[in-house]
Amino acid sequence: MTMEFTDRVTRVEPSATLAISALATELEADGADVVDLSVGEPDFPTPRNITDAGQDAMDAGHTGYTTSAGILELREAIADKLADDGLDHTADEIIVTPGAKQALYEIVQALIQDGDEVVLLDPAWVSYEAMVKMAGGDLTRVDLSDADFQLEPALDDLAEAVSDETELLVVNSPSNPTGAVYSDAALEGVRDLAVEHDITVISDEIYKEITYGVEPTSLGTLEGMAERTVTVNGFSKAYSMTGWRLGYFAGPKDLIDQAGKLHSHSVSSAVNFVQHAGVEALENTDEAVEEMTEAFEERRDLVVDLLDEHDVDVAVPEGAFYMMLPVDDDDQAWCEGAIEDAHVATVPGSAFGTPGYARISYAASAERLEEGIERLAEEGYL
Repeated sequence: MTMEFTDRVTRVEPSATLAISALATELEADGADVVDLSVGEPDFPTPRNITDAGQDAMDAGHTGYTTSAGILELREAIADKLADDGLDHTADEIIVTPGAKQALYEIVQALIQDGDEVVLLDPAWVSYEAMVKMAGGDLTRVDLSDADFQLEPALDDLAEAVSDETELLVVNSPSNPTGAVYSDAALEGVRDLAVEHDITVISDEIYKEITYGVEPTSLGTLEGMAERTVTVNGFSKAYSMTGWRLGYFAGPKDLIDQAGKLHSHSVSSAVNFVQHAGVEALENTDEAVEEMTEAFEERRDLVVDLLDEHDVDVAVPEGAFYMMLPVDDDDQAWCEGAIEDAHVATVPGSAFGTPGYARISYAASAERLEEGIERLAEEGYL
């Protein structure tokens, strides 16, 4: 039997980051020692108070279905967190999802249909493109690489890219894959264009709690943006809860109502006891988040210094735990060679819409980071 598959799935490619990670796992299974700098996953265990809260919730019997949008206690805790960020949302304007990726998928599916224009800021996280394509949308991309991945110097390019036909703009600050944190002036420029052209904006703030000496602004706090911004965040990165799969989005009530249909008919709800652990994460884990962020900053500085020793200049990230390493024009071949020859896993920049770079994650121990850079240099990749 030959199955015929839909255009919406055949028009997208598998996740490049997960594909590289799979190759690294395959090499490790064959006995190779691979320094995996490809996946954006903190190497810290989930803080103990969170795991205890999850276990306590299971012991208390919180293992059944919840309200589709999420337990009220968590949505109220999220609303309080958003209020601390300057955003005004009630619990009924929030949907809790199994991961922030699911939140983004539901938003795109609710807003985009065949032929709708979506604007991305390159380099852009790999799954944005796939989500838009699966919804039938058309992509317009704005390259920030010539501006050290900052948005403010590229506002004129963004102005040329958007129009009254633009349905959606995705802004990710701090950025995956660059670690760039966009300035207030940049976000105000986004606001002006969004208001002028009546554009809905996704503000993906999954790395908002991981910054180094800068305080990122939530786009929805700017005048004129509350009614047109959908704020996305989650627990995977800041709280080292990648496998727990817990995220959320907040936005105008009419969007929540429509996206809630997709949510209820697909995933039903996020896992019950995980949601209870999420409450604990938001309310009692600030100190652990600060400690992990300090460690990421030390690792960032270490990698920047190590690369500088090999005369490699990079745009220094202000948040998240990634940086873009300039490589050969054929970044795919460079990354394949790096893992085969040096056994160091990275992700080609072309996967993010920016060829000529490789993304490295410094969410790894200092020892492994030093080993990875040393191997790349020894094999002639720096």
